[in-house]
Amino acid sequence: MPNLSHMNPTGRFTGLAGLYARCRPTYPAAALDGIQNRCALGPGSLLVDVGCGTGISSRLFAQRGIRVLGIDPNAEMRTQAEATVLPNGGPCPQYRDGRAEATGLPDGEADVVLAAQAFHWFDPDAALREFHRILKPGGWVALMWNERDEADPFTAAYGAVIRSTPGAAALEMSRGSAGNELLVHPCFEIGQRTLYAHEQVLDEEGMLGRALSASYAPREPEQVNAFTADLCEVFARFQRDGQVALRYQTSVYTARKPSLLVFEKPMRIE
Repeated sequence: MPNLSHMNPTGRFTGLAGLYARCRPTYPAAALDGIQNRCALGPGSLLVDVGCGTGISSRLFAQRGIRVLGIDPNAEMRTQAEATVLPNGGPCPQYRDGRAEATGLPDGEADVVLAAQAFHWFDPDAALREFHRILKPGGWVALMWNERDEADPFTAAYGAVIRSTPGAAALEMSRGSAGNELLVHPCFEIGQRTLYAHEQVLDEEGMLGRALSASYAPREPEQVNAFTADLCEVFARFQRDGQVALRYQTSVYTARKPSLLVFEKPMRIE
């Protein structure tokens, strides 16, 4: 997997926090259930959401009564996360400055480390070793992505426009394989990948916001105009009653930090 950590993953989302919070999809309840059950998350657990952004995944787990600490290096994204309250008025996640490769957290503090729509921006080996350090023995890593399901005709047409922007295709290819790093990493065991169906129903404004919230979306006015015109043509072809459904497959990768350290048998000296 190409290492994208050198591509300014912190700075490239500056200016997008509001759009990101409004227009990015959530995650399917079945995927959250799968993580909660496999990782034995409960009210006494601490989930550290690394690369939490505007707190979309952090809030979903907090709404389930789980204690959540979100870590993100982008101050604008953290401010947006902190400004969003839970709909049921329950305890909100806490948020802190930090990077995946250097969270600043103590050893052995977390029950689960989550990275949702973020791990492809990290240095994979350095991040996984940091996750291993801050996890309790027997703790879990969960990596989650919403990936477009282009078996659906509208989603395929939308994806074709997205890939027309410079760098989008290469980044999406890297993102699609990023979770495999966890499955083969020597610090973790019993890795598995699970897929869940998901969709995001959008009007035209929401579809445009979803597209423009991507880090690789155009920013120059002339390019933005051409990009949005192409998307609006796709919307017009596929909309029903002013809405479209963007289809996803949500990938969840999980693996566990071993409960016990295994030491090599010392060599006997005669």
